[in-house]
Amino acid sequence: MKYRRLAFLAAALALLVLPLVAQHFGAGWVRILANSLLYVMLALGLNIVVGYAGLLDLGYVAFYAVGAYMYALLASPQLVENFAWIARALPQGMHTPIFVVIPLAAGLAAVAGVLLGAPVLKLRGDYLAIVTLGFGEIIRVFMNNLEQPLNITNGPRGIDRIDPMHLGGFSFGSPIEIGPFVIASVTLYYYLFLALVVFSVVICQRLEDSRIGRAWMAIREDEIAAKAMGINTRNMKLLAFAMGATFGGVSGSMFAAFQGFVSPESFSLQESIMIVAMVVLGGMGHLPGVILGAVLLSALPEVLRYVAAPLQQATGGRLDASILRQLLIALAMISIMLLRPRGLWPAREHGKAAAAAVR
Repeated sequence: MKYRRLAFLAAALALLVLPLVAQHFGAGWVRILANSLLYVMLALGLNIVVGYAGLLDLGYVAFYAVGAYMYALLASPQLVENFAWIARALPQGMHTPIFVVIPLAAGLAAVAGVLLGAPVLKLRGDYLAIVTLGFGEIIRVFMNNLEQPLNITNGPRGIDRIDPMHLGGFSFGSPIEIGPFVIASVTLYYYLFLALVVFSVVICQRLEDSRIGRAWMAIREDEIAAKAMGINTRNMKLLAFAMGATFGGVSGSMFAAFQGFVSPESFSLQESIMIVAMVVLGGMGHLPGVILGAVLLSALPEVLRYVAAPLQQATGGRLDASILRQLLIALAMISIMLLRPRGLWPAREHGKAAAAAVR
């Protein structure tokens, strides 16, 4: 127990010091770390749906888009410039603070999760995956076309001039100077995302050990048996969709503030598949594995930029660097699944599976 506490404190200290060291090598490295934390939050949310409840959701990026566009509309000139009555009511513009953004993004995404979950309660397996995939594409196309007759999302051009996240007079978009030492804006966002990830891990851990978490796992293992034991599978599934969606909504709002720009291209099907891959490759239902999978798969494409460029030069430019990076990522994922079919860091087996593993 003592060594576990020491390891925990060492890891916490490393996470706090890491961006301060990385910013000396360029803001790009800190941005990679911050983006990795956003993907960790997304993977934790999807793990509730896929890992705990066993519901294959390929449209999870829709909740990410809902949160991002919600913040973009409430913290940019988009609505003020296109609706005269909003401009008259808010002459100073819309500048939503963080303590309003997070609950609103979580609530709006939860409603979207229930709207998705309600029609698909009786679907399983491939059919559930197809319907959720369609839901994700509907949201993306909806955002892409919600420019006429009323310009709400600015269509494929996206929404820019989004305010940085702020709390009172403090803005995460401005660096902090402490004597000769400067903490960059991207580093401040890293700490904000880290706090949200820690809070998310605590929530997921509490859910896993609760009666709700046990009910989700019972549904995942055998829905008929769970229903026979008195579990309200309909309500539990809806709760899983809603709880998982809240993480996506909050992550989306943070993404919009961090990037300062959102467009439909940021919420493609590839993003959904990548988030599912993070959960599966890390180890479904196991929090440390999910976190590991999210960090590896979110950072790997950026790190491979430094591998793909020399290979492109070595072939005289005949290989496209972006395609080569995707090829290397695919090869890494295939290798992991062949060598570790249950994920890099799977949960321990229980019951019959554990007994079979011992034999």
